[in-house]
Amino acid sequence: MSSKRKVFVKSDLSIPTIEHQIIEGKPVVSPNILPPQNTIITFPPEVGRWRTFDFSKWYGVGLDAITYACQRQIERFFAKQDGDLAALTVVSCCKLGAAFFLDYLVLLSSSLRRDLTLADINREIIDGYLAFLRSDGTSLVTSKARYGCTKTLLKALCSRGLVLEVRDGDNSTFPDNPFPGVWRQSKGAKPLSRAQRKAFTLAVRNAVAPLFSEGVELTGYLVGCALLVVALHTGRNTTPLLEMPPDCLRPHPKLDRTFLVLFKRRGRRISKVALRDTHAESKESEAMPTLRPTVAQLIRRVVALSENLRKKAPRHLKNRVWLYRAKTTGRVKRIANEIVALTDGTLALAIKTLVRRYDLKDENGKPLNITVSRLRKTFVNRVYELLEGDVASTAAAAGNSVPVAAISYLRPGEDSQKNWKFLGLALTNELLTNTLGATERTPVGRCSDVFNGEYAPKRDNVICTNFLDCLRCRNYVVTGDDLYRLFSFYWRILSERARMDPRRWRKQFAHIVRLIDRDVIQAGLKRGVFKRIDVDRERERARQDPHPFWRSEAIIREVEELSA
Repeated sequence: MSSKRKVFVKSDLSIPTIEHQIIEGKPVVSPNILPPQNTIITFPPEVGRWRTFDFSKWYGVGLDAITYACQRQIERFFAKQDGDLAALTVVSCCKLGAAFFLDYLVLLSSSLRRDLTLADINREIIDGYLAFLRSDGTSLVTSKARYGCTKTLLKALCSRGLVLEVRDGDNSTFPDNPFPGVWRQSKGAKPLSRAQRKAFTLAVRNAVAPLFSEGVELTGYLVGCALLVVALHTGRNTTPLLEMPPDCLRPHPKLDRTFLVLFKRRGRRISKVALRDTHAESKESEAMPTLRPTVAQLIRRVVALSENLRKKAPRHLKNRVWLYRAKTTGRVKRIANEIVALTDGTLALAIKTLVRRYDLKDENGKPLNITVSRLRKTFVNRVYELLEGDVASTAAAAGNSVPVAAISYLRPGEDSQKNWKFLGLALTNELLTNTLGATERTPVGRCSDVFNGEYAPKRDNVICTNFLDCLRCRNYVVTGDDLYRLFSFYWRILSERARMDPRRWRKQFAHIVRLIDRDVIQAGLKRGVFKRIDVDRERERARQDPHPFWRSEAIIREVEELSA
């Protein structure tokens, strides 16, 4: 029997380390290594327009040890140490976290007239930093973002023992909720209105039309508009769309469908959307809720056009779809015809160009504000509208939980605002004419007493929902305005005949149809209460577009249960 040999893993000496000693329980950085020879951090190429970050301005001003620890920790983040953070997140730790925190410490060191060390970082300094952020004149949302980036940096130092962290009690290093209620101040993007959505859809459709021409060359504007089409029809987030790989289209069980599969880094999970695709060739399956935007052909075209660019692209761009050859204009001077990928900044430029070329305006006559976040909210609210208020299915389509979809995405639609306005006018009219509650509208017609009517429960102020007995109730009233509701009920009862046993239908529902035809419509026409033209119009309207209450497939069963 042979024994196993112990394998020694070689240490990677290129990983940055924070050289320090623990003296009397406190971290101490030797002044002999301060400041380091190189104070500039070079960002990896996938970051985009930001290239470097220089820490030199915070050396020699009374906080060398803290500046050194922050610089080395940022370098460790980029080396995938102390957490697998994305490159853009580490950049935010530099520009939003370290920069503002070190600026505050410079002021504090000057005020105390002494140098600050890592041992000085405690709850008092954190509270002072929070006050510094709030007094900056920026919004609480921005202040919270800066504090979050700073906390990410400091928590890494705490885990390495460079900063003493108190986890519990009133003196805990980091307060539990330093920005209470900040979400109330973050209004976020509003979904596009119907008119804005139609105008934007037409504009972006025309903008991507050249992609299907022969010999077309990809530009930042073209790939940006193509991404907007995908965002409008799928409702996905910005980062997963920007990082979309060439193999993002996967087979669907149905021949006319294709899956769009994206990876969401923050949630570390796969996001899937089913697209209509007339050229799908495989039947391999991946399960997901089905949506039917028609963008698969556009994605496949962009993947084909960018194939040659991927072969010549840098290593970090070989798995991207939205590639093009950049020009030498802009804030970041690039090599002529350099192959680059679409970023947040270049996408914003494409949006500005699109809005300007097609003269897209908002309701105030200003240039229309378009972002991927706004397109996502537009998508979610459109799905909610098509599903007639089904929040659970809407949340599944958006890839969110029901509470998140309801609170963060859903907004009152244009019809809702009109309905609430009408409700206010009707209520005001009843209050002014002292007719409040004289008759109340139900899904079938009007009722003179919904609490104590002939078939009402007559207990604990419970409203009567026994709609199947309305036509036999002495409190039931029908006017010309109620014909639409009555005929919607009429057609719903007739449709039940194909879904249930004929004998049961004759026993439970046949009399309702007879009473409507004979005792309501014919009697009303005979007495001159209704006009034939109005009856015919509302009958056809109810057949084509029934009242919302009677559209549900299960409404009859629910009415029977409530009436029991």
